[in-house]
Amino acid sequence: MTHLESEICSRLLLAHYGQIVSTVGSHLIRTGAQPLRLIATDTGTPIDQVKKALCVLIHHNFGAYRLHKRGHVEYEAQGPQVLRLLRFPRYIYCAKTLYGDTGELIVEELLQNGKMHMSSALRRVTERLHEASTDSESVELGEAGETFVRLVETHFLHKCGLVPEPAVAPGARPPPAPTLLTDEKDMYTLPDLSILAQGKRRRRGSGDSEQPQAKRSRHQPAEHEPPPDDGVYWQVNFERFHQHFRDQAIVAAVGSKLDQTSSEIVRTMLRMSEVTTSSSCSHTQPLSSNEIFRAFPAGYNLSKQVLDQYLTLLSDDPMEFVGKTGDSGGGMFVINLHRALAALACATVESVVQERFGSRSARIFRLLLRKRHLAQKQVEDFAMIPAKEAKEMMYRMLSENFISLQEIPKTPDHAPSRTFYLYTVNLQAAARMILQRCYKTVVNLIERREHETRENKRLLEKSQRIEAIMASMQATGAEELQLQEIEEMITAPEQQQLESLKHNVNMLDSSENQVDETIFILESYIATTRIEKEQPQKR
Repeated sequence: MTHLESEICSRLLLAHYGQIVSTVGSHLIRTGAQPLRLIATDTGTPIDQVKKALCVLIHHNFGAYRLHKRGHVEYEAQGPQVLRLLRFPRYIYCAKTLYGDTGELIVEELLQNGKMHMSSALRRVTERLHEASTDSESVELGEAGETFVRLVETHFLHKCGLVPEPAVAPGARPPPAPTLLTDEKDMYTLPDLSILAQGKRRRRGSGDSEQPQAKRSRHQPAEHEPPPDDGVYWQVNFERFHQHFRDQAIVAAVGSKLDQTSSEIVRTMLRMSEVTTSSSCSHTQPLSSNEIFRAFPAGYNLSKQVLDQYLTLLSDDPMEFVGKTGDSGGGMFVINLHRALAALACATVESVVQERFGSRSARIFRLLLRKRHLAQKQVEDFAMIPAKEAKEMMYRMLSENFISLQEIPKTPDHAPSRTFYLYTVNLQAAARMILQRCYKTVVNLIERREHETRENKRLLEKSQRIEAIMASMQATGAEELQLQEIEEMITAPEQQQLESLKHNVNMLDSSENQVDETIFILESYIATTRIEKEQPQKR
């Protein structure tokens, strides 16, 4: 990982899990895999605290362990997983959009806890929904379980690896590290909701007392019973969320380029193949025109003939998001995922060039993307820009590595008088450079938010104390005059300062989410280029 990525990981771990986890995680990101005692020695942290920090990292999928060939266990931190902390608000909002408040709370609980039993997660979700509900309607455990099953069916959640029963002979030493078995067929096996009723009956039947469970737990210690689904843990499938974000970006691009009906056709094709297509595939599964017509939403009233015309239009479009692979079934069509991501990344880089250098520089940049290689005089003629201005614009983009200069010598001595100098655009290099700048922007946003909070620490503590006092007084039935006196403890200038702080922090959070959208597009494009290099297309 680069220095900026390591710094972001350190700050995210510090903000979410504390200083010790941040110290251990940052050390492992910098140094790589290390045994337990070496981690404790290098970080100057007591070994017990290092163990707890490693447990937190492994439980939240930010760390891993492996057995060294010499017999000891090494631990490592997974930096790309830590960077996903930036995207947690998008995961939660996506779950809320697709599955409502219940889906939002399920995903939020799993993200906060890393791994959970289904029964524990659903019990926490129903408790939170009951606390937040103001009317007589409340969500039962079975209804939350149905939402959980829908999340598993669409692969947004999956099972964690299981630890097999150790087959150790009596008297023999157990293995130094357990091996997790992951069966891809069993990862999305639908959970059995009947265990929720068993756990519910067990909780109701435990003890003869009729008093509430909370009061009973204070007076007499309740027996710690394992959950009915003990040993089966669930976690969020980040790749499935990333696939959904990618699909949404493709649909939005088609809608902005063509029209709403075209984007809905592409959405239907992506929805039909969202579970059957791997995130690393270059295109979706082939779909016939008849299958797309049957799966298309009925509210659009689109005839089969018009649908075929739209599919022909999409397959002939220069963006090449949709490709035609055959004529059976009215025509077989696919979504070219890698090509779509390349087009999205190209549009992102073009937007950065236009905002940074102006519209005329963006015209030169698009010209180089289309023509691949051009000499200085050709750029001036094609872009219709005066020679002096074109040279200044190209030098500025060249100095900041948005474009590059390629030498083609006529003779082996590389004499300047006998050498062609052609300008070109390396889209991958430009995307990597902008990605690093996005990381630097995230670091600056985190620093600014910490500075704002630190500068107003006293005022924030005072506001929290007053809110706690008011909440306790409202719970005891205090009069309105008393509550008003408590509110007046914060003066008008302090209230204005608090509102300004809240506005600034909200703006910083919004900017961080917008930067993360750009990071996601560029990371996805760079990952596809890496996959294409590792798995060259068969011709």
